[in-house]
Amino acid sequence: MTDLSGKFGLVVGVANKRSIAWAIAQTLSQAGARIALTYPSERLEENVRELAATLDNALVLPCDVASDDQVAELGRSLDTEFGGLDCLVHSVAFARAEDLAAPFSETSREGFRIALDVSAYSLVALSRAVRPLMQKRGGGSILTLTYLGSERVFKNYNVMGVAKAALESSVRYLAAELGPDNIRVNAISAGPIKTLAAKGISGFSSILDVYRERAPLRRNIDTQEVADAALFLLGPAGRAVTAEIMKVDAGFNVMGF
Repeated sequence: MTDLSGKFGLVVGVANKRSIAWAIAQTLSQAGARIALTYPSERLEENVRELAATLDNALVLPCDVASDDQVAELGRSLDTEFGGLDCLVHSVAFARAEDLAAPFSETSREGFRIALDVSAYSLVALSRAVRPLMQKRGGGSILTLTYLGSERVFKNYNVMGVAKAALESSVRYLAAELGPDNIRVNAISAGPIKTLAAKGISGFSSILDVYRERAPLRRNIDTQEVADAALFLLGPAGRAVTAEIMKVDAGFNVMGF
């Protein structure tokens, strides 16, 4: 396993034990990194703290990614506690239920703003906050989570697909800007997994069936497989990889009819 002893990581977006972010946090911790987790509200704080307690000396901090003040405070807290940062995992996405359920052309202006703000701009805000912390460490790695709905139309994905497209473009622009600081920025485009976020997509079970039938490996993926790919991108083995959207979807993305 990749040795991340002495490294510091921030994982944003852990919701529960089935979330992709949690699988990544566990894998980074097992590799030796000290991890900080965030919670967006008091409602989720207890759950995140319970999960963090199972890691080795994990730090738990509040952060609503829609608040510039809270993102800036997160950066200051990490500077105080860690003195620097080696990796950031951004696993945050949100769109209002009514905007996912409605035809895309009927997306409300406010719903569009919220989806793009939380799902895409938050990566920009967090990257800005952690950049000086990574500069202190001589570089770092930033990773976000996306989905094929950014490139293709998936029924009921609607405004989230547009938000993911903006997120992937942000990855490329951030990678170009932060590269001179030896900071890499990548994304993993994971296949569908039964997570809390997936429950918001109507007909999600049918998407799982299609992937299982058509993907070259003839199966779905699990969170640990995404976490293993994340460990590669966040660790020294991926040191020459940046601005990439890595597909971890059993090969589904290459298939036509």
